[in-house]
Amino acid sequence: MKTTPPVSERTLILAPRGRDAVIAKGILRDAAMRSEICLDLAELLQEIKRGADVAIVTEEATRSADLRELVDWVGSQPPWSDFPFILLTEHGGGLERNPAAARLMQLLGSVTFLERPFHPTTLVSVVQTGLRARRRQYECRHLNEDLESRVDERTAELAAANRQLLGQIQERERVESTLRQMQRLEAVGQLTSGVAHDFNNLLTVVLGNIGFVERGLAAAGVDGRLAQRIGYMRTAAERGAKLTDQLLSFSRRQRLEPRSLDLNETIAGMRDLLQSTMGGSIHIETMLKHGLWCALVDPTQLELAVLNLAINARDAMEVGGTLKVEIENVTLGPATYPEEPPAGDYVSIRVSDSGTGMPEEIRAKVFEPFFTTKEPGKGSGLGLSQVLGFAKQSGGGVRIDSRVGEGTSVYVYLPRAGGERVDERPVAARISAAGAFAGASILLVDDDNAVREVTRAMLHELGYAVREAGSGGAALDVLAREPKIDLMIVDFAMPGMNGAEVARQAQARRPSLPILFVTGFSDRSRMAGVDETHILAKPFVYDELASKVRFCLAGGASEKIVRFRR
Repeated sequence: MKTTPPVSERTLILAPRGRDAVIAKGILRDAAMRSEICLDLAELLQEIKRGADVAIVTEEATRSADLRELVDWVGSQPPWSDFPFILLTEHGGGLERNPAAARLMQLLGSVTFLERPFHPTTLVSVVQTGLRARRRQYECRHLNEDLESRVDERTAELAAANRQLLGQIQERERVESTLRQMQRLEAVGQLTSGVAHDFNNLLTVVLGNIGFVERGLAAAGVDGRLAQRIGYMRTAAERGAKLTDQLLSFSRRQRLEPRSLDLNETIAGMRDLLQSTMGGSIHIETMLKHGLWCALVDPTQLELAVLNLAINARDAMEVGGTLKVEIENVTLGPATYPEEPPAGDYVSIRVSDSGTGMPEEIRAKVFEPFFTTKEPGKGSGLGLSQVLGFAKQSGGGVRIDSRVGEGTSVYVYLPRAGGERVDERPVAARISAAGAFAGASILLVDDDNAVREVTRAMLHELGYAVREAGSGGAALDVLAREPKIDLMIVDFAMPGMNGAEVARQAQARRPSLPILFVTGFSDRSRMAGVDETHILAKPFVYDELASKVRFCLAGGASEKIVRFRR
């Protein structure tokens, strides 16, 4: 950092006897150097304080003068400053023969001795050296001030960050103390979320290769014990896939898949499950409804919600209590509480118990996450909040009625399904007329080499031409070079550029390109903008892949395929 010398750069001269002051000033003037003559020590000190850079002082000017004020000023200089003095001595008055000069050096600090008579060039050189030293001091001051300013700013930033961190730590400690009761549940949720993708990739490879072996054995006419053992392998792999699905459902990390549902059939089918869960000490009554509207709801998550409510009811009752599950059509007006649904037509599931009930101050808190009236270790406090989340996500809501000593009723309101019931036939049955599209060109994108290899082999066996890419960037490069790509099959969860980002860029280049997402990722809610017909869940088998590919090729691009949030 280069600093411009101060404009006030000047030399002070204190030589009260003879013509030394005039001569020194003349020499410095001839050298284009600014200088001023002081009459006494007091004026010298005053001018130094106003702003000077070098002082020339004759030895005799200091002999009888009171130097205390000057010495005090020298001692009070800031750390960057060491004001230079030039002391003019008599001939032969060097330090080795002049104790007074040595004492002045101790008092004034930066002192240069110059014997008289002196050559003009010597005086100019000594003054220039003093001025140069003073300029360096100014530069050090500016650097130091800049450094201190930066240190102050950084210190303030660190203090602010430390305060934020302290607040975050305190908040984290508060949350952790609340979460202690659900540590096991959270651990399972994190485990299933973390390993689901990799585990489903493994099962895709296992099931895919089992399919190849089975078809190979059938083509070779091999059956008997070998085929039976292959069947055992398939059954075990399918059980593993089912186990993964159940764990994901438990941790509530699956996407809702609502469809038009007759709740009479659902609740009637759950009776045995409810009885086995409640045990023989609880009496169960189910009240179905003639002329019941169909509800638009995810059947799996609905069963979990009803089971959750039943378990809560069981814990609130003594031995011999009664659990009632009642279904009816309702038309609701404006909501009274936030958890209730907006006005409209709903199918209501009412789960009632004959337990102890709860006062109003407890009822007002039951939907808060982690709130529980159970003993420590007996519940996480997430049951009703999960039911509420499911109902709200489905487009409905929840209401709770309770009286102390009379029991509790929880109403789950699910939106009435409009139009015809959803066609639940397999996809393959709906596209039988679409043909096999043999020879169609498919771009397969997956970062897992084993999954990509088995998928490619299946597609080849189905008669498709396959181009492969191990990353999103490679896939976009293939699209740029290959004009004829009829379908892109892309893994959703990939490092770097994930399937959503690949799809956005691919459709920006080719709006008509159909896309089939393959996913074993646990959080299917992140794919809320993708039509279910364009999602193939891992682990998949030969027939599922064939059906989805034929459907995508037959339907082309759809406005519902990709609608991810940016």
